[in-house]
Amino acid sequence: MRRARFARVMCAPVLVGVLALMGCQKSPGASGSLNDTSASKSPSGYGLVFLGVDECASRGRGSTEVPCTSEKAQAQVIARYDGRQSEGPACPAYTDFVLHISESRPAYDEDGDGAVPKGYACMRNLESPHPGDPGGGGGPRTIVGDCVYTAGKGEVRETACDGSGENKPEFKVRSAVQNRDKCPKSTELYVQLGGSKPVGCAVPA
Repeated sequence: MRRARFARVMCAPVLVGVLALMGCQKSPGASGSLNDTSASKSPSGYGLVFLGVDECASRGRGSTEVPCTSEKAQAQVIARYDGRQSEGPACPAYTDFVLHISESRPAYDEDGDGAVPKGYACMRNLESPHPGDPGGGGGPRTIVGDCVYTAGKGEVRETACDGSGENKPEFKVRSAVQNRDKCPKSTELYVQLGGSKPVGCAVPA
């Protein structure tokens, strides 16, 4: 058996529009932003917190909060945190993409102080596809069941396990452990995952 290598997950390239692919929790994933203009022109009104848990948002340029019953609703908030994503809690494992909320001063806000604080919302698409699912090839986190391909020395990127992505899967993360020595002997690649079990044990896909 070949000696297992260690690799960290690289950030994915940026896509056009406000929903850009950027690194999250040391893994590639979709993210986006609600800039000051879109937030101020589209006050919440649907809950006590702007884009609070279980609320919905449209997608694309000018993405904003909309009623979940609206035909414009594309994704639902499954977790919401204030502050910078790099300094806050990780999104749930099955998050499809992340909306970054810029600080703004809209006509309506949750506590009446005239401001919506900077934060981020972990989003789950209302309908398929779900890139955050195991093997889906996306989402802000790499999790057990995901596949990766070699993107450089000591670095990998996530890709769809079914081969539908631009790059074919080379390794699949079979388990997550606290330390490398907890991985099974069949492991050929250690993938940096983060969280309480930061080491992914991967085998050829």
